[in-house]
Amino acid sequence: MTQPATHIYRLLKWGRILARHGALRIVEDHPQTPGPVRRLCRVARFGTVQPKRPQYAEAFQDIGPAAIKLGQTLATRPDLVGEEAARGLLSLQDSLPPVAFEKIAASIEVSFERPWTDIYESIEEAPVGAASIAQVHRAVTTDGRIVAVKVLRPGIREQFTRDIDTYEWAAAHLEALGGEAHRLRPRLTIANFKRWTNRELDLRREAASASELAEAMHAVPGFCVPSIDWDRTNGRVLTIEWIDGIKMSDREALLAAGHDMQDLAQRLVLAFLRQAISAGFFHADMHQGNLFVKADGTIVAIDFGIMGRIDRQARAWLAEILYGLTTGNYRRVAEIHFEAQYVPSHHSVDEFATALRAVGEPMRGKPVSELSVGQMLDGLFAITRDFDMKTQPHLLLLQKTMVMVEGIATQLYPGINLWDVAAPFVREWIRDELGPEAAIAERIRTDTQTLLRIPALIRRLEEVYPPRGGAPEPPPLADVELIWERRARRKAQSRGSAMPYMVSAALGGAAVYGAILLGWLG
Repeated sequence: MTQPATHIYRLLKWGRILARHGALRIVEDHPQTPGPVRRLCRVARFGTVQPKRPQYAEAFQDIGPAAIKLGQTLATRPDLVGEEAARGLLSLQDSLPPVAFEKIAASIEVSFERPWTDIYESIEEAPVGAASIAQVHRAVTTDGRIVAVKVLRPGIREQFTRDIDTYEWAAAHLEALGGEAHRLRPRLTIANFKRWTNRELDLRREAASASELAEAMHAVPGFCVPSIDWDRTNGRVLTIEWIDGIKMSDREALLAAGHDMQDLAQRLVLAFLRQAISAGFFHADMHQGNLFVKADGTIVAIDFGIMGRIDRQARAWLAEILYGLTTGNYRRVAEIHFEAQYVPSHHSVDEFATALRAVGEPMRGKPVSELSVGQMLDGLFAITRDFDMKTQPHLLLLQKTMVMVEGIATQLYPGINLWDVAAPFVREWIRDELGPEAAIAERIRTDTQTLLRIPALIRRLEEVYPPRGGAPEPPPLADVELIWERRARRKAQSRGSAMPYMVSAALGGAAVYGAILLGWLG
């Protein structure tokens, strides 16, 4: 177990880096920051020269790989780190200097327990991407296919384990301070972060996520997921189909290739909605570097280390909330929040609906380019505080991804109106999944499943309570105490009778010793 002194040393070291970039200023100046945290910030920044404008992304990059991933997680929590810091962290680039090819080749050979030349005909030594957890190389398999090979950085699992241990320790102490820190539940934020990174550190799970998403989206036109080479994939190495296309971040190249920006933006939004609402399983790292456009206009997603999952009930609530906001039905949106227990029941539904109206009305009917995201977030976070809403961990990834998709769609086509694009899809899904026919079909399905479980239930009952039959049940037999059982019982009784005298003697001795000690002290 890591000692508290080790955690404090790590936090102060990281705090010094944050302070040199001016990233602690917003924490220290915030009125809701607990006193002990504010004092630690002052200690960390003592003697540092800070820039006028905080450099949040640069600070987390200087700390290291685990901090980069943590910063990306905190970018979804402006209620926890502040709106300014969250905006700064959204630009955090998941990149580091590459590892030497010799170490990557050695890692491949150790993981497969054979020379890499038995698996690949060739691997380009210069990586096409070097992220905080892994780096990617272009390669050719022994059967002549061009693939992308993703390999974990050597020692990265151990480094993440150490750093996350300290994050958990710090979050637990922060939440124990109570007040606003308790409501925001930082421990759940770190727990989600730990779960996401553990999934990213096992490339077999990333491969499985890609396969599952491809299955869910196979019927969606204009969107595809690269295929997995399972024979060349394990926990530390992932081999996936190579994609030739233009990065979605390169708008000029997309225009030069003749792609329709408005169509791309709309298809991207609809692809995300289908993943999140229809399938309940979505790519949760849809930044521009992970999205390509093929020559025929097909959108291709890569990097499936972070995936989100939402159960059917939460998807139904989400769809109704989105539809209610697009149509101005704030009363229904408020009711859903109470049904989902996002808002404590002692608050008023009508008051919450009015608060939602104050945030939602300025957004309706306007393109994204005319909306003030800062004002909208300020309004939403004020609502969460005023109505004692606790953070919903299962929605954190969804919120983060929605912000990413909105940003990319806006850059592709600034005139896009996300509400207008989303409303027809959400309305159709609600009709198909929550309408009367769907409700009847769901009831028939669940009742049929219940009936089909009855025979198995009866068999399990018979295993516990077998039916009578065959030979008659024997009469009850007399309980006869065996000799050795009797001897053991008598010994136990004799020890028990001596115990009170032993206790009395011990207490008496302690009293005498105490009296002598008190006399000596006097």
